[in-house]
Amino acid sequence: MVQALNLILLTSSELSGLRDLLKQSLVTAAGKDLFLSLYASWCHSPMAIISLCLLAQTYQHASSVVQSLVEEDINVKFLVQLDKLIHLLETPTFAYLRLQLLEPGKYIWLLKALYGLLMLLPQQSASFKILRTRLKTVPPYSFSGEQLRIASSGIPYSLMNYTGSGSQISEDGVMHDDLQNPHNGINFGSRLQQFDQIQQQHRMHAKTQTQSRYSSTSSTKEVQRMEEPKRPSAAQELSRPPSRSLRRGPGQLQL
Repeated sequence: MVQALNLILLTSSELSGLRDLLKQSLVTAAGKDLFLSLYASWCHSPMAIISLCLLAQTYQHASSVVQSLVEEDINVKFLVQLDKLIHLLETPTFAYLRLQLLEPGKYIWLLKALYGLLMLLPQQSASFKILRTRLKTVPPYSFSGEQLRIASSGIPYSLMNYTGSGSQISEDGVMHDDLQNPHNGINFGSRLQQFDQIQQQHRMHAKTQTQSRYSSTSSTKEVQRMEEPKRPSAAQELSRPPSRSLRRGPGQLQL
């Protein structure tokens, strides 16, 4: 259900206003409220939440979500949804995102999120080739040591906003000296914990279902084995007395 709603949000022309509002999630109160409202439901699907973050331009959080995925999350369903997203990135809906790739120094987290998705795709898939080709068009840029340190660090969100000089780093990785609230009041650390908890519940539910199906199959086979009629052994067949029809003499009729 969440995947279907996410696809409608990304493709429906009637929802272009909502998409524009989501792009203001880090700027306006209305955009923030919409983002948080959708997040509670969208976090039931890793691919849906990544799509929402790319749409809302919360690229740092998108990168964190990608890196938080574990082996159980990257299944066939996930790869199918990822394939759809990669193709959607080439549509007019994400034209702003492709244009932002012209400024790799400004949108470090966007690059990191997209490269993270690239690493999850099978190399022989069409989606891998599409995304790799797109990333190859990004103009070369020499990142400063501070930018690389921030982009590759595991610093918690509560500390990520501040550099040693007192400047702040916004969600998209841009440095600001006078930015009072770069995240527009959104606690992305709590959101990531919420996402992890929901995904853990889904993993436990899937594991329980698998064990239940295995137990049910084993029980069914055991019942079938017990209900099968026992075939007499060869020794029992030989020791069985002949029937009356076999004992009658010549010319005698069977009674």
